[in-house]
Amino acid sequence: MGDRAVDGRTRVGRALLAWREDLVADLGGTDALSTQRALLVDVIVRQKLLLDSVDAWLLSRAESLVDDEKRALLPVLVQRQALADGLARYLSTIGLDRAKPEPASFRDYIETKYGARATEAGGGPA
Repeated sequence: MGDRAVDGRTRVGRALLAWREDLVADLGGTDALSTQRALLVDVIVRQKLLLDSVDAWLLSRAESLVDDEKRALLPVLVQRQALADGLARYLSTIGLDRAKPEPASFRDYIETKYGARATEAGGGPA
């Protein structure tokens, strides 16, 4: 990602980078990402930052989110919804399902379950 775009020294930056890592892991890891998907991941992370920032600002407002004179919602709510819709579209584009991990070989399973010594002791095929 353009790490230059997110300052990992801040609390928000660290949380956003952790969220990005989770998203990449759900997509099968860095090695499984095509160049196009990696680009979309970067766009999604920035979109999430924008949406979270607008949400935080909206939730911190002490006043109403309705313009009493016009009897209508504030225009920023329409813009916020556009950000949310865009994020949903990007997420749909890269896929909403978690990538299925590669099945482990029998040898890997035995080593994980019983340790490397179990395979060294002649337990199973090479």
